[in-house]
Amino acid sequence: MADILNDKRILLVIGGGIAAYKCLDLIRRLRERGVSIKAILTKGGSEFVTPLSVSSLIEDKVYQDLFSLTDEAEMGHIRLSRENDLILVAPATADLMAKMACGIADNLATTTLLASNKQIMLAPTMNTEMWKNPATQANIATLKERGMLFVDPADGDLACGEVGTGRLAETEDIIATIEAFFLSKIDGPLRGKKITVTAGPTHEDIDPVRYIANRSSGKQGYTIASKLAQLGADVTLISGPTNLATPNHVKRINVTSANEMMENTENTLPADVVICVAAVADWHVKNAGEQKIKKQNGEFPALEFGENPDILKSISNHVTRPGLVIGFAAETENVLDHAKAKLDKKGCDWIVANDVSGDVMGGDDNQIHLITNSGIDTWPLMDKNSVAAKLASKIEEYFKE
Repeated sequence: MADILNDKRILLVIGGGIAAYKCLDLIRRLRERGVSIKAILTKGGSEFVTPLSVSSLIEDKVYQDLFSLTDEAEMGHIRLSRENDLILVAPATADLMAKMACGIADNLATTTLLASNKQIMLAPTMNTEMWKNPATQANIATLKERGMLFVDPADGDLACGEVGTGRLAETEDIIATIEAFFLSKIDGPLRGKKITVTAGPTHEDIDPVRYIANRSSGKQGYTIASKLAQLGADVTLISGPTNLATPNHVKRINVTSANEMMENTENTLPADVVICVAAVADWHVKNAGEQKIKKQNGEFPALEFGENPDILKSISNHVTRPGLVIGFAAETENVLDHAKAKLDKKGCDWIVANDVSGDVMGGDDNQIHLITNSGIDTWPLMDKNSVAAKLASKIEEYFKE
């Protein structure tokens, strides 16, 4: 995949965060991959890295001043905003994103970004409370609606001494996102394939305050959707309630209940592939309270349960059944036996089985058994991103065959 970056032109906008120093390593690694880089160094960014250090690494001049007569005569902010394949803002500070969301153009960076007709990618970094602030999240939502791509910040120790979300993404993660963007512009192996992925839990109301749910974080489904999109597929992610960011190049539909997930999954048909990763609640409360159910002097409310739709079985037997239907089996005992029985009962093509008796739900690792009519393929324990990549590769092989 490294060759995808050769001869690409990237405009790097270096924002005013302490993580600006990481851009020096980012520049070096991009240059190793054959990327030609122009750079805008903001006033804040220059407090952390010098123009000379950036210029030495990109082997070109660094642009800083909107009102530089020489720079405007030689390049101009309009040409600077247009003569690149991608604009990367790293680090993207809360202030810089707020100005972008409001269309403010009071310096070279914001003017160039506002004047650009190229894809813009942002790698934010800031204090965790700034990141979680509703104003910042609203600005991010606005920028995403306008088609801007994001490399989400990582969790960990922050420069301010606090711990939380807000660290600049690792260099390799930023480069991987850039590679995925350029890969999506060429004919990937799954180009033209329409794929639906369900992910996360469902919530079934007991009353307006309480609900039945499970511990699914949605991480595995989201990584699968992301990997498929990187291979060029047209991916729709139908997600129960999660705290995860929408993967790049993925259409996301938010749902709450199993019935909503069933309806929206059917609405995506016809499709080439449906992957039911979501941990759907088996039951709903038929007599859910319209108001909050109060304590009843030691008596317990009589909850009447009804069975939820079986999304996997319904899609497997649908009149517009996809060519490939994949289900997930989250088990706590007799994993293989239960998974093989599920394959027969549901009528799907593959079952991805895993033991969730540990910390798989919400954790970062997973151990998979891929069960088909041809047999069982047991994969080693790996992180969920690697599981997603391996499953995406299997789907690619399916279409080749």
